[in-house]
Amino acid sequence: MNLSQLGICACATALLAASTLAAQPQKSHSAAPGGISVVASTVPANGDVNPYGLLRVPRTTGSLVAGNLLVSNFNNSSNLQGTGTTIVQVAPNGTTTLFAQINASTLPGPCPGGVGLTTALVALKTGWVIVGSLPTSDGTSATAQAGCLIVLDSNGNVWETFYGSLINGPWDMTAWDGGSSVDLFVTNVLNGTVAAGGKVVHGGTVTRLQLAVTEAVAPLLESISVIGSGFEERTDPVALVIGPTGVGINASGSMLYVADSLENRVAAIPDPLTRVTSAGVGATVSQGGSLNDPLGLTVGANGNILTVNGNNGLGIEITPNGQQVFRTLLDDNGTPPGNGALFGLVDAKGSGLYYVDDDTNTLNLFQ
Repeated sequence: MNLSQLGICACATALLAASTLAAQPQKSHSAAPGGISVVASTVPANGDVNPYGLLRVPRTTGSLVAGNLLVSNFNNSSNLQGTGTTIVQVAPNGTTTLFAQINASTLPGPCPGGVGLTTALVALKTGWVIVGSLPTSDGTSATAQAGCLIVLDSNGNVWETFYGSLINGPWDMTAWDGGSSVDLFVTNVLNGTVAAGGKVVHGGTVTRLQLAVTEAVAPLLESISVIGSGFEERTDPVALVIGPTGVGINASGSMLYVADSLENRVAAIPDPLTRVTSAGVGATVSQGGSLNDPLGLTVGANGNILTVNGNNGLGIEITPNGQQVFRTLLDDNGTPPGNGALFGLVDAKGSGLYYVDDDTNTLNLFQ
């Protein structure tokens, strides 16, 4: 998706130099070009809030319907971070159903600390859904634990967990889905973070998990390796933890992009599918400018990078060569506007951009 094709000028110099926002979208229930519509509330019956992960279902199977959106909730009904247990399925017309409610006491494998569902959420062509957990016991970073990746079938039943020293606070995730073979790319934000007590440490990683997958048998983890390392991370009394967040891979699989939140930049890791060593913090694609705590990230159909800011509610479009070509306000709630509200986002395939807003606990569409 190219946001500039949505009827809005994408003249980079004029937009980025302007003291006012490139667009001031109006909230409505009937979207107009340059506007925002609320698709649905993301709050299920148990009251979970703080929507983080967002994906489009690739194929109809089980209770999954192709083209619907899955949303993972990070907080419980008491609004404690790292305690949310639900994934909801939302149709483009706003119809919402519960896909899964995960019980930490009945998990089929280890998940240190329990369940607190993060932005790390993917759905595979074979129908399997994988979600990250970064759990707390009381909503504070002092009790945050390593968590795991939780594997569910197409009906929302949990089958297995992936855990271990290289999975430590899975924060976001993307997949290169080859059908019978899948590469998962996961950002991790708890390597030394809690122990540092709010000080910045350089322990953030990107791990690659290589899976063998069939429809009938739960994914088999064949290998796991670190392909990015040394990213800045720290705990935060409001955001729980800040570190490398959104990840997206380009169409050829030659480049993995990472939202390096504390450095206000988008980084690139080359050859993510084949590399056997860490690329460190990667090469800087774009830094500063309109980037201000970039969180969620995806790659649009045109190859441009789409990311959302945690500090001011802006959505940013960046070319692979680093030019920031568009920005718009996606969340104007709170003080300051958009503070920590935006995480998951999905290209709406020519219709705009789907994104979750945890200020309003809604799935929204920008057109």
